[in-house]
Amino acid sequence: MGNQVQVILLSLKVAGIATLINLPVGTYLGWMFSRKNFFGKSLLDGLVNIPLVLPPVVTGYFLLILLGPTGYVGQFFNQWFEFAFTWKAAVAASAVVSLPLLVRAVHVAVDSVDYKLEECARMLRANEWHIFFRITLPLAANGIIAGSVLAFARGLGEFGATIIFATNIVGKTQTIPLAIFTYLNQPEGEPKVQILVVVSILFSYFSILINEMLLRRFRKQNLSRL
Repeated sequence: MGNQVQVILLSLKVAGIATLINLPVGTYLGWMFSRKNFFGKSLLDGLVNIPLVLPPVVTGYFLLILLGPTGYVGQFFNQWFEFAFTWKAAVAASAVVSLPLLVRAVHVAVDSVDYKLEECARMLRANEWHIFFRITLPLAANGIIAGSVLAFARGLGEFGATIIFATNIVGKTQTIPLAIFTYLNQPEGEPKVQILVVVSILFSYFSILINEMLLRRFRKQNLSRL
């Protein structure tokens, strides 16, 4: 049971840190895609969202090429600390794969904020950061949090990119999906698998439940402003 607890705690750590990293990045990208027009917008949108349709192992392969020990960026990081094949690599894999879900949720949430409110603030000479933090962000908050919960659940279940970029090291990079894969290939590993499967189902169910509750609140807020 001790190994399973370690796996669960590591999974929560990886998914939690990945979500915290994605929150400011995804919020900014979602807001930018909703409110700004710029050269290359479609290309950037496609680049951000491609992990949704790309096989996760391919995403992991590109991460390995970019951030691996001999990668273009990885060589720079390796001067100070190891990145690939550590829990940090698992965080990076989860963050990249789950980011599109958060960006899309923020995009929809910001789209639903009445643009006239922002225009009124501009007429009163409020700067863009003030408008973002005092008007847009509070009105879109429930949608952003709902997207974060969904991204957390996706990061918790990440397998393909993680096994390529972080590998499957017991106690270091072995998250719930990797542990299930390992136990299924071991004699008498079925009881361990069952525990992790139940935990995965519970985490996924409550994540979806929280997501739906927040989205309902978000819709009610929008209806009340009409």
